[in-house]
Amino acid sequence: MLGTSLLLTVVSAAVAVLGSPIQVRTAYAVKETHRAPRKWVKMGRAPAATMLDLQIGVKQGQFGELERHLNEGVWAALKWSIEPESNCCIVSDPEHARYGQHLSHEEVNELIKPTDDALDLVHEWLEANGIVYASYSPARDWINIQINVLTAERLLNTEYHVFEHEDGTQLIRAPEWSLPKHLHEHVDAIQPTTSFMRAIKRADVAAAPIPFPYPGLHNPTSPALKKVCTVNGTTPDCFATLYQTKGYVQKAAGKNKIGFNNFLGEIPIRPDTKQFLERYKPDAVAGAAEYKFVDIDGGPSQDTGLTPAQAADGISVEANLDVQTIIGMTYPMPVTAYSTGGTPPEIPDAGAGDPPGNEPYLTWVNYVLSQPTLPQVISTSYGDDEQTVPKDYAIRVCNGFAQLGARGISMMFGSGDGGAGDIAGNNAEACISNDGKNTTKFIASFPPSCPFVTSVGATQGFEPETSASRPANSLGPDGKVHGFYASGSGFSEYFPRPAYQAAVVPPYIASLKGEHKGLFNPNGRGFPDIAAQGLYFQIVWNSTFEVISGTSASCPLMASIIALTNDALISQGKPPLGFLNPWLYSKGYKAFTDITEGVNGGCNTTGFKVTKGWDAVTGFGTPVFPELLKLAGAAGGW
Repeated sequence: MLGTSLLLTVVSAAVAVLGSPIQVRTAYAVKETHRAPRKWVKMGRAPAATMLDLQIGVKQGQFGELERHLNEGVWAALKWSIEPESNCCIVSDPEHARYGQHLSHEEVNELIKPTDDALDLVHEWLEANGIVYASYSPARDWINIQINVLTAERLLNTEYHVFEHEDGTQLIRAPEWSLPKHLHEHVDAIQPTTSFMRAIKRADVAAAPIPFPYPGLHNPTSPALKKVCTVNGTTPDCFATLYQTKGYVQKAAGKNKIGFNNFLGEIPIRPDTKQFLERYKPDAVAGAAEYKFVDIDGGPSQDTGLTPAQAADGISVEANLDVQTIIGMTYPMPVTAYSTGGTPPEIPDAGAGDPPGNEPYLTWVNYVLSQPTLPQVISTSYGDDEQTVPKDYAIRVCNGFAQLGARGISMMFGSGDGGAGDIAGNNAEACISNDGKNTTKFIASFPPSCPFVTSVGATQGFEPETSASRPANSLGPDGKVHGFYASGSGFSEYFPRPAYQAAVVPPYIASLKGEHKGLFNPNGRGFPDIAAQGLYFQIVWNSTFEVISGTSASCPLMASIIALTNDALISQGKPPLGFLNPWLYSKGYKAFTDITEGVNGGCNTTGFKVTKGWDAVTGFGTPVFPELLKLAGAAGGW
């Protein structure tokens, strides 16, 4: 994860860390406090000899300048105006002189690296407290040290305790920690301290089923779609016909690549993928053996089928969905499967499940930022309730996505599967704040709430497509009972509305006419940005054909279509689309079919409305590939 290491000082022996922490320049003051979440009980002091892998986020030197480069080189200089015929949407000048001129790996690191003064002050503090060895992220904005609990307590003027969840899970945490006052402006975050984390497996809840098909699913009517599409289970041939990629011949495969993330022990299974492709994409069967694993921080990978123990645990449904969707749409494009171990900080909330869990985004971001070359599109089908992620951690991870965008990489995330409630779904009891105030609220999703990623919502059915939604306890086409599901939607509590949304979000908020006022932040970054099919994808898992739903499906599908657009651009000597949103909101929206029907839900409410133009359920809608090529400047690439 961390690219370089450094001996901080040459000493004959480490300085003994005894008594009070060595203050260095100024007295200690509390930097962060967070109460232990519900269901966690303090059991006692943590053993002094237990080792901690402490990550120190040093303030990035010129992030504002990187944002300026991102704005100029990737967006264009924005000149907002209302376009009458669209009744919603915006135009700008995408021909800025620096449009598409992405930064190099080295240029991004140079902008992000902390100032010498900041690093010197942090090093001085570490040395004075006996810390003589550290490793670093590529830009040196993250310092990683391995120390025992006793040393960490002295360093942060805190106490680490063992906390136990009601299910028996135990963690070592410090709900309050301090730094010398002069370091507060130079250090953004230190973890593990105030955060709580555990892995989660999401599953549908069975009860008396609602028959399938239920209202809101439109069957295809045109001959071409009727031949290949059905609401009983969608396939790559259906997607290629629906979004008009069928017949496109790739010209830059090899130069143009796509990747996807795997967390929580998920592993794409090659024999299952081969079986899927043999039925649904026979000319791509070789892709099952050709995709590349990149293992990060102990992330698992394997080339064999599931073991009986793995099958019993139900792992790899998510990973198989991603790899089978992507290869089915993009072969022979090279595919990279990132497999990342570990879990990041979390502040559990009532909606996070039992047990709750987040994904190790920081571990992954720091690894890929150290790589000189990367896939031009990366899909991630995992997300968390935003409020469960410590804000300083979320901001630093989001800034990492901005660094990738400045390098010309499109970061795409599924918007979530619980409507306005995200993970909480249609459970009003879970839609409450986790700050001790127990305020009723809609729950935003992170990373979709980050303004530097493209969030993908979900649709269902055909002619017309509608926003994806499924009642709780629905009987699916596979004869199994499925839980509540609706395209993830909402507004960030952490990140303000970005400039590229200035012309479309306020009118949408006004159209709500005060509905759900107080349950969400009307000034936050709205999501999703766009959408794609997300209901009942055919997959193979453990040698069995099944169907699965979610923005976990729509995200790799949408990422595949953007990757095909990049193929046409790269084949003509043009840069890839990179960070999509400013282009999307200024011009690219015209290449999407507006979704105007459907329902949302979540938190036992009606959720957000689906409307004409951008809405907080399906964004600008679903892609029309030939129009994408045209608006991206690759019309001759067909």
